[in-house]
Amino acid sequence: MKNFTHALIERNVVILGVLTLLTVAIGGLVQIIPLFLVETTIERVQGIRPYTPLELMGRNIYVREGCYLCHSQMVRPFRDEAERYGHYSLAAESMYDHPFQWGSKRTGPDLARVGGKYSDDWQAAHLRSPRELVPASIMPPYAFLDRPLDAAEITAHLRAQRAVGVPYTDAMIAEAARDLATQANPEADAAGFNARYPRARQALFDANPRAVTEMDALVAYLQMLGTLVRFSDVTPEQLRQP
Repeated sequence: MKNFTHALIERNVVILGVLTLLTVAIGGLVQIIPLFLVETTIERVQGIRPYTPLELMGRNIYVREGCYLCHSQMVRPFRDEAERYGHYSLAAESMYDHPFQWGSKRTGPDLARVGGKYSDDWQAAHLRSPRELVPASIMPPYAFLDRPLDAAEITAHLRAQRAVGVPYTDAMIAEAARDLATQANPEADAAGFNARYPRARQALFDANPRAVTEMDALVAYLQMLGTLVRFSDVTPEQLRQP
């Protein structure tokens, strides 16, 4: 009987197609339905916040210049990765990225934990003339980023980000242009800015007080990568676990 049933299914295209469809449908529902029953598939991690307006503009420049083609932003859960770059990447760290910058291509080092590893001056100098600091580098120079930053659409940009799920508040959107200028000026009153964006740095990222530049924005973005989550309490044993 078993052999007869098996032969019948194999020889009847209609029956085989229907049973295949049912099998795929059941398997798909088992995987898909639970996703509708949870609030999020990304674990909430303390410290994660939306990008500041300046960091967001810097990220746009990072994507525009194709930096992701040579630098991944994903530390794998392996011992050699952790020892070289730091704690493995968490999904929550990219929850406000559209698109995220995870990847596998590493012509240059991974940048997921580059924030604070070098000074602002080093980052700006490296972008302007990479081989002056790293003689073996094949990275092209980005000295042209010293031009003024065009942030005329920053308010609309934050509004669009909120439309795709980034939790920018009405106050963040209304103060977007002011917050951008405040972060690039360490002398500015930052009370409101700090309340909206905890642990965001104020600095002359390109050491030029005369204008907010694309260099300011890109360095601000690089300097926050990997700095939002505190990994100091994570043990070496946990680092080796995926």
